[in-house]
Amino acid sequence: MSPQLYTDSADTSFKVREVQYAVRGEIAIRAEELKNELDTKGSNLPFKEIVNINIGNPQQLKQKPITFFRQVASLVEYPDLLLEENQEKVKTLFATDAIVRAKLLVDACGGSVGAYSHSQGIPHIRKNVAKFIAERDGFPADASKIFLTMGASAGVQLALRFIIENSKVGIMIPIPQYPLYTATLSLYEGQAVPYYLDEEKDWGMDIGELKKSIDEARQNGVDVRALCIINPGNPTGQCLAEQNMREVIAFCQQERVVLLADEVYQENIYMPSTRPFHSFKKVLKSMGPSYDDVELISFHSISKGMIGECGRRGGYFECEGIEQEVIDEMYKISSVSLCPNVQGQIMVDLMVNPPKRGDESYESYQKEIDDIYQSLKRRSSRLCDAFNELEGVTCNKAEGALYLFPKVRLPAGAIKAAQDVGKNPDDLYSLAMLNETGVCVVPGSGFGQEEGTTHFRATFLPPEHLFSEFIELLKRFHQGFMDKYRD
Repeated sequence: MSPQLYTDSADTSFKVREVQYAVRGEIAIRAEELKNELDTKGSNLPFKEIVNINIGNPQQLKQKPITFFRQVASLVEYPDLLLEENQEKVKTLFATDAIVRAKLLVDACGGSVGAYSHSQGIPHIRKNVAKFIAERDGFPADASKIFLTMGASAGVQLALRFIIENSKVGIMIPIPQYPLYTATLSLYEGQAVPYYLDEEKDWGMDIGELKKSIDEARQNGVDVRALCIINPGNPTGQCLAEQNMREVIAFCQQERVVLLADEVYQENIYMPSTRPFHSFKKVLKSMGPSYDDVELISFHSISKGMIGECGRRGGYFECEGIEQEVIDEMYKISSVSLCPNVQGQIMVDLMVNPPKRGDESYESYQKEIDDIYQSLKRRSSRLCDAFNELEGVTCNKAEGALYLFPKVRLPAGAIKAAQDVGKNPDDLYSLAMLNETGVCVVPGSGFGQEEGTTHFRATFLPPEHLFSEFIELLKRFHQGFMDKYRD
């Protein structure tokens, strides 16, 4: 490797080497190797395919795209279909409201999705995002304080880049957490300030734990400036109660920290009567003007919900209580990349402004959305129940998101075997699962976990018609693993 590009003394290179991203880490890399082996003639692996439940990537696991969204995206991508001379033929393939929407979006793009957009995102789409937020929360939203991004991850990274001024700056993150946060903190040389979720209380959030965490960090000279919350949780699947959210907001005001609300799973709510989703923006504004000084940045994405358009890389974040000077600086940095992916922006528009009652596509859209939702809800319960039936395994139900995070109590023999090869016990377990079944999960250590515990994260995204076979495969593996290392 060229020393001009990568040297031991280069500070940037050191930061890059420190970055860890477990979702695409060792187990996922091994899965790709096995996939290549399966493609080789004469492969004698004990399975026929790799099942990637390591990442929330619905369409990789055969979730169908939403028809209206793909119709609009197709027309926008090839606007000649919108010409008057082609309308008779096009109307036999595309819904009328999809054609109308595509024409509107092509105009909003300046005539082509191949052109750069405004660096903050297409104004027409940002206005629709603001309208969506206002209708969701009952409080107005300002399009000038909304940034369209290359997925929510890009928004999170931009926000953290602004907050982390130097290596003494700390960011509070939940444990377990999504590794985007620790990876970005490593890259920007910020300090992770962990606070632990309570597994025994359905991964609940305790204000006392937040206070303990921030006090200890500040006593050690860490300049704690922000609190990250993932709600609904990833990898834990919990959904915060409104009263708990009020306590969090009061904590942020008292401690003078920015609240970063990762809300990309807000549509994935499986217990709406007991654990409905409330946005932090809604709860904050409902607390009245005495909390107007609280700084909030909230994130959303097209990758989750029932849409699952991960590859299009679309998302947004909204700034609330953030000074205009800071927003101007965010705009300047966004301008360096010229603009977010325009097709991702198009999908954001469709997410926040889907077909309405009376539109030609409304009924089919609602049916597709409901079918996916009900299937996810069933699959989350089935897989959770299956995990809880396994020897030494306990798993909290998913109140939201796309994941389960079961705890596995491994035999002493397995723990020793992991130590002998220099691995974490959850790495040994997850790698054995992959090698024997083709099922790829993420070890809990990649998200952080209470010391002495072993977890793994699994999506419940495999196709429902294959679920029984999938569950039986996991049961056989687990029992064999436990028997192999039994005390």
